Amino acid sequence: MWLFNKTDFDFNIDWGKLAEVFTYDPKQPMIFSSGFFLWLFLGFAFVYVLLRRKMTARLLFVTLFSYYFYYKSSGIYFFLLGVVTVSDFCLARIMARTDDPFRRKLLVVISLCINLGLLVYFKYTNFFYEMLAPLWGGSFHALDIFLPVGISFFTFQSLSYTLDVYRGDLKPLDNLLDYAFYISFFPQLVAGPIVRARDFIPQIRRPLFVSAEMFGEGVFFIVSGLFKKAVISDYISINFVERIFDNPGLYSGLENLFGIYGYALQIYCDFSGYSDMAIGIALLLGFRFPINFNSPYKADSVTDFWHRWHISLSTWLRDYLYISLGGNRRGRIRTYVNLLLTMLLGGLWHGASWNFIVWGGLHGAALAVHKYVRSVLGRAKQYRSTGIRRFFAVVLTFHFVCFCWIFFRNSTFEASLTMIRQLFTSFHPELIGQLLTGYWKVFALMGIGYLLHWCPDKWQNTCCSVMTRLPLVGQAVVLIALIYLVIQVKSSDIQPFIYFQF
Repeated sequence: MWLFNKTDFDFNIDWGKLAEVFTYDPKQPMIFSSGFFLWLFLGFAFVYVLLRRKMTARLLFVTLFSYYFYYKSSGIYFFLLGVVTVSDFCLARIMARTDDPFRRKLLVVISLCINLGLLVYFKYTNFFYEMLAPLWGGSFHALDIFLPVGISFFTFQSLSYTLDVYRGDLKPLDNLLDYAFYISFFPQLVAGPIVRARDFIPQIRRPLFVSAEMFGEGVFFIVSGLFKKAVISDYISINFVERIFDNPGLYSGLENLFGIYGYALQIYCDFSGYSDMAIGIALLLGFRFPINFNSPYKADSVTDFWHRWHISLSTWLRDYLYISLGGNRRGRIRTYVNLLLTMLLGGLWHGASWNFIVWGGLHGAALAVHKYVRSVLGRAKQYRSTGIRRFFAVVLTFHFVCFCWIFFRNSTFEASLTMIRQLFTSFHPELIGQLLTGYWKVFALMGIGYLLHWCPDKWQNTCCSVMTRLPLVGQAVVLIALIYLVIQVKSSDIQPFIYFQF
């Protein structure tokens, strides 16, 4: 007979560490580029594969994991995700069962009120409070309102569903689990891309199948996104960009200019890196997302830029806001006004700040001017400049976009004006040698980042093909090598994705 006592085994369980896995830490939110997520995803993938032939169990497992993922990103506010999901699912079903136009319109207005009401409360209460406080002679004291991560994304995604049902473009789902899966699917939950219901819902109940090509593409997108975010974006942000934007008045115009170039690359690598990882993870799970970025700094006009930058948002604004305002169907002047209004509201979507409104207004005005010039010159939408003309068009567009980033990045309007003043009154080009010497690692990474961005598209396609053809061991070696590189350059603190704040 074997006898055991509790001293025979020492499991050395660290209960504190275990508790951290299941509790929300605002200083350590769940992000794709963290080591914790990479290990967690391995465990998730193991269970996911085990459930590959059990459709309902797999959908339920992914949905629960997605809610856990959102809880680790935003704490107790995960219940808002449930409120939006249940309300819009029910409203869409009721909407589809009624032929009364007034009732249908009332139901879609309720959906708008719920989604936009949440958005307005959590993002804009303090903004409007600050504007209105002087009207009653009161002083402004910011209310302590926490901004749930990704609320702008999942509310817009859910709204697209109810609006499509209202327009008759989509039949509502009969199963709440399917809709909860669609809204909460963790790869794109907190920072997009904003996936349309008509693109994603048909994939939900398909048998799980991940081809070798899909797997290779997924690994390529994850590697690409991780490199953009954790190597380029985080390093140049911490070691250069943040210093410039925190105190633009302390630096020369030359340093501010390179800080703007740095931020242009940082925000692209940060946000497109997240989108790439989201697309890659979705591919590994058997789902396809649309591309969200298409080399935006190659654009030869502001219109072309918005065909390439944050494509899921720009098309959402076009389909559900610009067209709803009348689009280009009500005359030339109204078209320009609609463009301006769409981009002003697009700027406000990014944050409750005059800086974002100015940023959106500048882009809206530029879109209107480009549309006017194109009509005067008689050029079709498909027209693309070539040769030296295209080169200068790309340079001009890039610098206009960079100028607008000044307002997007600075925390106050005064800081934006200070940065512009430094650019035009205190440039000091003689500091170029000292600047390059002092920040050579930053500029080396910026050079690599811009080179990779402006390289021909076929280079990226070739790299993707090579990754797809590699055996599984080769793909694992590439991923491990990149993780090692990330460990060498990363800071001690987790750097959240920029679009978490939107």
